[in-house]
Amino acid sequence: MPLEFHCLCKSYGTNKALQNFTISLDNGIYALLGPNGAGKSTLINILAGLLDATSGHITYGGEDTLKMGERFRSLIGFMPQYPGFYPDFTARQLMVYIARLKGLSQSDAKQKSAELLGEVNLSDCADKKIKSFSGGMKQRLGLAQALIGKPKILILDEPTAGLDPKERVRFRNLISRLSQQMTVIFCTHIVSDIETIASQVLLLKKGELIAQGSVGELTQALVGKVWELSLSDSETEQFLTNDPCSSLVNKGGKPCVRCVCKTKPHKSATPCEPCLEDVYMHTFGDENEIKI
Repeated sequence: MPLEFHCLCKSYGTNKALQNFTISLDNGIYALLGPNGAGKSTLINILAGLLDATSGHITYGGEDTLKMGERFRSLIGFMPQYPGFYPDFTARQLMVYIARLKGLSQSDAKQKSAELLGEVNLSDCADKKIKSFSGGMKQRLGLAQALIGKPKILILDEPTAGLDPKERVRFRNLISRLSQQMTVIFCTHIVSDIETIASQVLLLKKGELIAQGSVGELTQALVGKVWELSLSDSETEQFLTNDPCSSLVNKGGKPCVRCVCKTKPHKSATPCEPCLEDVYMHTFGDENEIKI
């Protein structure tokens, strides 16, 4: 069933954190991409029922989610950016506790908890206290608890913080598989996390949805406009200072500048294939340093 946002707005006095956000989502991975302060967390907190919208509304299957109340909340799995857990619980105790809160029987809670801890590679740590967990382990536990109850809508707020490269790949593969049966809203400003798995990328800037499309659709607009420049150290520093939308990349073991420009920006510039990172830098480069 479609999850639809209708002219959703959120204001704090004169500050508009979210402006007329309107979109319809089906099953798949929808990446909310934007710098800090773009409105990503505001949007998902409204969806999760943690914030009230100033105006507008959300429907699921044509029904207002506020009127659905507990029926709608039972469909949501939420992984916050900084999961807060009882530190003296073990991972297994926490999972069973949350499963019981969601209405599973004791036996089903134990079985499902074991399955999900295995999915996020925490089986060996299931009986260790959470206070002994690293940041990455807590992130994986946050995902596991969000999946209890087979949610129809999975909300992920900066979910890969603290994960090592191997676990990030495992995480992306799991989310990609799950998205066939649910709507996944993936809130991030780390481009590489979603470039290969997002069904749609939603670009948020100062509370507004300024663009949306597949990775291919968004990068297509920059074909013929992305360049790499081999410059001296002094030229590189000057270029990066004068063009906040440019970035420093490694090319064959040597640093070079990558930028978006309608015409050839320097005699050393060579054209290259655009990627989602280029879209990010072109859209947000003057607001926030990109994170790789």
